[in-house]
Amino acid sequence: MTNVWPWLTLAGLGAFHGANPAMGWLFAVALGLHRQSARTVWLSLVPIAIGHAVSIAVVLAVVVAFGAVMDLRSLQLVAAAFILVFAGYLAVYGHRHRVRVGMRAGMAGLAVWSFVMATSHGAGLMLVPAVLSLCLADHAGMAGTTGSLSVSLAAVAIHTAAMLAVIAAIALVVFTWLGLSGLRSAWINFDRLWTLALGATGILLLVW
Repeated sequence: MTNVWPWLTLAGLGAFHGANPAMGWLFAVALGLHRQSARTVWLSLVPIAIGHAVSIAVVLAVVVAFGAVMDLRSLQLVAAAFILVFAGYLAVYGHRHRVRVGMRAGMAGLAVWSFVMATSHGAGLMLVPAVLSLCLADHAGMAGTTGSLSVSLAAVAIHTAAMLAVIAAIALVVFTWLGLSGLRSAWINFDRLWTLALGATGILLLVW
């Protein structure tokens, strides 16, 4: 059961990322409403998922690369420091640096937007503790690069699948019944939740 929790964490983070409107469902719905097409909503989910997956894959690949030449505790401390500094930056300056894209963006542009958005929010950084735990539990360690990469790819797949499921569900509800105007009475400030989650990730690495 110990080995199950990191996978559940990855899926839970995927659901959390999917629920965050900044990760794509709000844009997919807005684009669908703008073009009056439910098909556009569903097609938008594909590049959103791809961009997000590539972003977190790049982060995890960097972690694996550093892990091949560093001991685990040093890697944890470096990652924790970087994550906490990044969380602090988002808390102070994040609201000033928004990624903007027009409603006429194509699918390729939407994938690039999703990649930049996930990267600028530090989405991949939240997965680091779970992936490190999986690498150790799999006896690959961070020195076993091949094993660590396979674990990381599986982590990306599980995380992205959970995120895509949540995005699809929310997009369906909002596009079909609620509409963008209905969000005004049910809006949640995900920026604060996101920054807190990122900070908790850094603290977890420090005490783990």
